[in-house]
Amino acid sequence: MAPGSVKPSWRKPAGALGIIAWIFLWVILVASFSQWIGQLPVLAQLPVYIVTGVVWVLPLGGVLRWMETGRWRAA
Repeated sequence: MAPGSVKPSWRKPAGALGIIAWIFLWVILVASFSQWIGQLPVLAQLPVYIVTGVVWVLPLGGVLRWMETGRWRAA
């Protein structure tokens, strides 16, 4: 490795795989409730899908920070 070059980190590929796994698990979880959600009136389904479509992103902040810095919380 050349002097001054940065050693590649294993955190980025591991984090990317973790994010993909999280999305897969979230989709399975939401889909498992689809029969119940489908029985709701359309205007009641809308907020359910909006919330489930946004909430999955919340835990990713820590993972993305860890991928970049190696720490889970901001300093």
